[in-house]
Amino acid sequence: MTLALHGGTPVRATPWPSWPPPLDPAQRELVTGVLESGLWGATQGGSLVTDLTAAFARASGVPYGVAVGNATLGLFAALKGLGVGRGEEVIVPAYTFVASATAVLLAGAVPVIVDVDPEHLHLCPDAVAEAVTPRTAAVMPVHLAGSPADMDALAAVAARHGLAVVEDAAQAHGATYRDRPVGGLGDAGVYSFQASKAMTAGEGGLIVCREEKTYEAVWSVCNVGRRLGGQWYGHPSVGWNLRLTEIQAALLLPWLDRLDDEIARREAFCAALGAELAHLPVTAVPAPPGTTRDSRHLLMLRVEAPVDREFLLAAMAAEGVPLDSGYPPLGGMDALAAEGARAEPCPATEEAARGVVWVRQSMLMDDPARAADVAEALAKVLSA
Repeated sequence: MTLALHGGTPVRATPWPSWPPPLDPAQRELVTGVLESGLWGATQGGSLVTDLTAAFARASGVPYGVAVGNATLGLFAALKGLGVGRGEEVIVPAYTFVASATAVLLAGAVPVIVDVDPEHLHLCPDAVAEAVTPRTAAVMPVHLAGSPADMDALAAVAARHGLAVVEDAAQAHGATYRDRPVGGLGDAGVYSFQASKAMTAGEGGLIVCREEKTYEAVWSVCNVGRRLGGQWYGHPSVGWNLRLTEIQAALLLPWLDRLDDEIARREAFCAALGAELAHLPVTAVPAPPGTTRDSRHLLMLRVEAPVDREFLLAAMAAEGVPLDSGYPPLGGMDALAAEGARAEPCPATEEAARGVVWVRQSMLMDDPARAADVAEALAKVLSA
């Protein structure tokens, strides 16, 4: 069978679902109401940002939330609010988006990049324990691809060494670990509303936390150093304007009502694809122990057949089934090293960068019957 890359007929000619999906009626009504009110900013008297933060905090099992302009700023604000500062170290996984590390740099701290578990690709608790030094102040588990990190094991390491835990939950809206929502399992958790995420306003982020003291400190960081309930022009500490707008909140609030259905839809596609892959040298990367709900932001596939990676990606795209190459190892990024980041040996991450590809969220939103397109294209390309 001739590959589409070489002039053959592609496996799939129809487009995948678009992301984000079209506005639903509730979003349209709220956005229109905000636009017509003129109360677009979070400090102008509107209520949607307040409603969103309260709803997200409840969904995360904690009492407090602060909405911000994006999740990178959210991670920065969480670290600053928890007192992480210049010269201290924050442990981050090597297989994650660069913002996990650059947020640490923005806070004046040093990212310490450690390896992930070779099976599920989340932050490895043993690697964290080995990387702790007297300067270590915090650890940042990343709930990768929508599945929770192994939070009990990581929390145990953090407790032994007196470390703060900041969850990077950018990809994990609605995920649960041992039936507890992610985001509310550490000292602070941060979600993203960037364009590719499961809930999106184009950009945006939200910090959740369980302790009032942490909440007040984070709120101050995000509100130009004001004290909660204090004077408008009182700035007892240094802070920044990191706020979300009412327009963005109008897009996000109704999404909470449909998130469960969308997660179920992605889960059905992943289950169908898993069955289709049974006879191929391709396996889905499993979720870590303790996962009770994988929100399926991405499906990571480990390709076990010897194949040139660039050829695989180009050939699959030509077949109408584009796959993502995934993250390069953070420890190999010269820009981070130049800013003082420290990288431990990360063989599992190096292996993932060579052999793991992703099925993007928009594709997972298709009819589960169309999962066969992914398997058929993989079989065609791997047998070429």
